[in-house]
Amino acid sequence: MSSKKILVMGNEAIALGAIRAGVRMAAGYPGTPSTEILETIAKHNDGRIHVEWSVNEKAAMEVGAGAAYAGARTLVTMKQVGLNVASDPLMSLAYMGVKGGMVIVSADDPGPISSQTEQDTRTFAQFSKLPVFDPSSPEEAYEMIGEAFEFSEKYQTPVLFRPTTRVCHACASIELLPDLEVDGPEGFVKDTMRWVIFPRTSYLNHVKIEKRNAELSETLSGYERNFILEGNKKKGIVTGGVSYAYTREVLPKGTPLLKISTPHPFPEQLAVRFLKELDEVLVLEELDPMIERELLQIAGRHHLPVNIYGKLTGHTKNAGENSTESIREDIARFLQETEKDTAADAAAAEEAPELPVRPPVLCAGCPHRASFYAVKKAMKGKKAVFSGDIGCYTLGNAKPLDMVDTCLCMGAGVTIAQGLHVIEPDAVNFAFIGDSTFFASGITGVVNAVYNGNDIVLVVLDNSTTAMTGHQPHPGTGKTIMGDVAAKISIPAILRGIGVERIYECDPLNLNEAVDMVKEAAQGSGVRAVIFRSPCIAVSRPGKCYEVKQDKCRKCKVCIKELGCPAIVTEGDTVKIDPALCYGCGVCASVCPFEAIGEVGCHE
Repeated sequence: MSSKKILVMGNEAIALGAIRAGVRMAAGYPGTPSTEILETIAKHNDGRIHVEWSVNEKAAMEVGAGAAYAGARTLVTMKQVGLNVASDPLMSLAYMGVKGGMVIVSADDPGPISSQTEQDTRTFAQFSKLPVFDPSSPEEAYEMIGEAFEFSEKYQTPVLFRPTTRVCHACASIELLPDLEVDGPEGFVKDTMRWVIFPRTSYLNHVKIEKRNAELSETLSGYERNFILEGNKKKGIVTGGVSYAYTREVLPKGTPLLKISTPHPFPEQLAVRFLKELDEVLVLEELDPMIERELLQIAGRHHLPVNIYGKLTGHTKNAGENSTESIREDIARFLQETEKDTAADAAAAEEAPELPVRPPVLCAGCPHRASFYAVKKAMKGKKAVFSGDIGCYTLGNAKPLDMVDTCLCMGAGVTIAQGLHVIEPDAVNFAFIGDSTFFASGITGVVNAVYNGNDIVLVVLDNSTTAMTGHQPHPGTGKTIMGDVAAKISIPAILRGIGVERIYECDPLNLNEAVDMVKEAAQGSGVRAVIFRSPCIAVSRPGKCYEVKQDKCRKCKVCIKELGCPAIVTEGDTVKIDPALCYGCGVCASVCPFEAIGEVGCHE
C-alpha cells in the first residue's frame, strides 16, 4: 500500500494494521462490535491470507492456534461474550504458547449497546495470565496491532487486543504505513513436549508464565504507549483505552496524567514513578476497576502515601460507558476547583434535547414476526413456554408478540427448554433458534435432548443469513466470507442424523399452513423440529406491497395489536401502510378479519 491518509472505521484500522503486520490467517465469528475487522481483511486480501467465518469462536481459536503452531501470524476476532465460548482452548493455549504471533481481538461493549454483559476483557487477561493491549483510538489501534504481533512472537504467547465499541465504530484519518518485514512461516515442527499439554508440562509452563509476566511488567514500563504527562499539581489522573481520549479533551492544564495501554501485565515501575510524586489519584476507566486495583496493590507494596479513587470508592460510576461529559464532571469533582478552560467548555455545551425513545423492533417484513405469530396463534389457550436465543429474533420478546420468555446466551434456548420441561412436563416447551446460531452452538443442545429423551419443540428460524451482525454467510448459505462456493450444510439432514424423527418445514409467510404445522408438531412427545424457512428482507424481498382498503377497514386495529409491524401506522383513526417501509410479507393481510388489506403495485 502506498503511504497516504484514508478515513476509516476503527475496525477497518485494526484490519489494515493486521495486514500491514503480515497476518496469514484470520478467523472469527461475527459479533458486534468486532464484525467489520474480518470483513475488511477479506476485502483487502491479495490472496496471501486465509480468511474464514468459523462456525463459532471456539473453532476460530483452535484453527488460529494451529496456524500459529506452524509459525504464521494469526488474528482471531470476536466480541467479549464470544471470548467465553473460546475460553476453553484459550486457557490451555496460554500455558502452551505459540510460535507465530497470535493476536486475539476481543471487542468489549460498555453500555452495553448490543450485548448480554459488560464483562471486561482486561480482567480475562489477568485470569488467563495473558498480555492485553488496550487501544484508545482507531489511529493507535492501527499501529498497536502490529506491536501486539511483535510481542506475541517475542514472548511466544497469545496476546489479547481489547478495543471497545467507541474505538471499533469511531472513524478517523490514518496514515497508511509501509508493511512490516515479517519472515514467512517456518511450518510445524513436531515436539510433543511443547505441543502436547500434559499435567507436568502445564506445571512447568505455569512457572515460566509467572516469570515471563514479571519480565513483561518491566518491559512494558518502557513501552512508548504507556507514558506520563507531567504536571504541576499533587492530584493526578490515571486512565486508558477510549477514556484516555475523552480525558485529553477536558484535562485541566497542569494536571499530571498516566496513560495505561497494557493493563496486564501492568507497567509497575512506571506507575511507581507517577504515584510517588502525588497525594491523590483519580482512575478513569470503563467497566472493571482493574487499573484502580493494580494501583492500590502497587501503592501498598511500595508503601506510597497516596490516596487512590475511582469505582471502588464511588468517585466514578461502576457500570456503563464513559463520555467526555461524564469524565469532565468526574475530574471537576476530584480537583474541587474550577479551571477556566473546563468551565468554558461546560458553559459552551448547550443543554441537549432529550432523544426520543426508540426501542429495537423486528424489521417491517421480517419473517420472524410471522413465525412467532404462527406459534402464538397455534398455542392460544394452551400452557406453553417460549425459550429464546441470541439474534434478531430476541426482539420477539417485545409486545404485541411477547414470544420470548427466556434468553441467556447463544444456544441456551435449546437446553433451557429441556430443563423447564423436566420440572413442568405439562407445558409445551418451545426453543427458538436462528439458522446461524444453530450451527454455532445449537447442535449440542439438540443432541442432549435426543440422548436424554427430552420433550421439546425446536423451532429453527432459517432466514438464510447471520442477520443481526450484518448478514454474514454461515455453513447453511453455501458460500464463504471470500465469496467462494462452499458445501451447503442441511439443517434437516443434521437433525435426522442426530435422531430427530419428526421434522416439519414451511414458509412462515404462509400463515395458515404454518399455524397448522405448529399444532401438529406440538402433539406427542420427544424432540420435534419445526423449520420456518424464509429469507431475511435484506437478502431477498417478496416484490410485493400491501395497502389498507379504506372502504373495508373497520378501524379495529387488529393488524397493529397483533403484529406490531413498523410499516403499519395510524393517522388519527385511519390505519395505513407506509409504502416506504412495506416489504410485502403479506402477514397483515392474513391477520385482518375484514379482508381490508390487499396487494398493490410497489413503488421503487
